[in-house]
Amino acid sequence: MKKIKKIGLLLLILLVIAQFFGPEKNQGDLASVEPFFTETNPSEEVKLILKESCFDCHSDSTRYPWYNNITPVNYWLAGHIKDGKKHFNMSNWVGNSVKRKNHKFEELIEMVEERFMPLKSYTWTHDEAKLSNDQIEAVVNWAKLVRTKYALAPKPE
Repeated sequence: MKKIKKIGLLLLILLVIAQFFGPEKNQGDLASVEPFFTETNPSEEVKLILKESCFDCHSDSTRYPWYNNITPVNYWLAGHIKDGKKHFNMSNWVGNSVKRKNHKFEELIEMVEERFMPLKSYTWTHDEAKLSNDQIEAVVNWAKLVRTKYALAPKPE
């Protein structure tokens, strides 16, 4: 029994010490998405949907919940954000080729239509991020318009 108590105490001490460390936060400027908005021209409805359901993981500006101050949860969240930005980053839109942008919108349509995005683990704690059928339709219709624009864009020579 003494061995179990010692191990428990050691784990508790390690957990307390871990609280003093954490990953770098994704606290960039929200203005970084303006070029994305300018180029893709979403309606006000779609902008609001993107802000509520997508920005935290797909832009350089994340609104962190209170539980982000708890290690190891903060590392788990940081991993999700890093992965989300790797796949689709509205803050890093300028400089991507038209082909890449078109492909990203193709993926966006698929992920939203199939209800893979936003992630279930995100909507558990962000109820406002759950998309209704009408919201899904609005985002998908906007994304299809953007893809049409990219398809008609002149190809680089």
